Amino acid sequence: MADTARPRLPEPLHTCQPLPRLLYLFSFVNLVIGSAAFINTGLLEPMAESVGVSVAAVGQTTTVYAVSVALLAPLVLAWLGRFPQRMALAMAMALFTAGNALTAVAQDLSTLLLARVLMGLGSAATPMMAGVAVAMIPPERRARGLALVFLGVSLSYVIGLPLGAWAGLGWGWRVPTWVATGLTAAAGLALWLAVPPGSRAPGGPALSGFAGLLRQRAAWAVLSLTFTYFIAIFSVFSYIGPVLKSLVAMDRNTLSLAISAFGVSGVFGTVLGGRLTDRCGPRATLTFGLTGLTVCMGLLPLTAGHPLTMMAVMMAWGLSGFSMMAAQQTRLAVIAGPQTALALSLNTSMIYLGTASGSALGGAALVLVEPYQLPWIGAPFALAAWLWMWVSTRSAGRDRGLP
Repeated sequence: MADTARPRLPEPLHTCQPLPRLLYLFSFVNLVIGSAAFINTGLLEPMAESVGVSVAAVGQTTTVYAVSVALLAPLVLAWLGRFPQRMALAMAMALFTAGNALTAVAQDLSTLLLARVLMGLGSAATPMMAGVAVAMIPPERRARGLALVFLGVSLSYVIGLPLGAWAGLGWGWRVPTWVATGLTAAAGLALWLAVPPGSRAPGGPALSGFAGLLRQRAAWAVLSLTFTYFIAIFSVFSYIGPVLKSLVAMDRNTLSLAISAFGVSGVFGTVLGGRLTDRCGPRATLTFGLTGLTVCMGLLPLTAGHPLTMMAVMMAWGLSGFSMMAAQQTRLAVIAGPQTALALSLNTSMIYLGTASGSALGGAALVLVEPYQLPWIGAPFALAAWLWMWVSTRSAGRDRGLP
């Protein structure tokens, strides 16, 4: 009977130790990559004037980057898998840096587009870092570690993009582009110095890794879920300025504040998603995220004329929407094993394809509906993602380690 008062044993040492410091460097590198990749979105007008084309034409640089990331970066990742991991990371960052530098000196649209292709190729560094992280972290802390690695991407929306727009509009768009070039070069050097030598890059030694991965139905289930819920998100977020202004009258500064608040909630969502996945499993985290996303998209049009309610719904949307990334990445890590980096690169492809598809859907819908009604166009895709998640994960049950 005395055993009932037995003291509680401490957790194993590896669950109490802080995450490896290298993951913080990976997060910083992703902050630099995310900021450099989308710094042009706030500077389209001065860029268009500088190279002598329309704003719409310069806007295609974002499309070209997205297509390059979606279709070419996984091939680059597979090719780099034959090199030691720090050399592979340095080579990817060299490509990304070259793209930034070419952007900074570009005098015509063709050069800008080529530069964005190079940056898209270099973006293979992001899933490569995630693959290295997965190999370093015990399974019970994997989601938290991945959330830390990708936290930099979320922070780029809060820090990098606003600062880049502010500097570019004040001193010319080439100034923040050169700063981004220097930062990406420094990030590549830091990876070379910090990543241990000798180990091969995660992702497989050849393109043959694609075949085995894509033969797995479970992998397709995860990738198609990412594609579907990104259609839902970006059918609205691609036009978030007109959407918010049609809900509540606001000036440019207020609009910037609202979008920044959304980004901040996304940062918290990224952290929450990692912790929730480690504690409760991917299925519970995705249930939370997709339920929140569906409800928020359904409620947002109803907040017209109520600024505080609108902001509350927007921040709940950011929290739930960003919380799902760690869960999806954890599922892929379980499915893909040694091909984790390649699987995460394909997941990034689905993100960009979903973003492009959602943007096209929203643009087509604006011909028929008012901007504030766009969330009702995206909500069915969020609901479809919720239903698909439950159907595709039913066989996994409540096992924390299975997708």
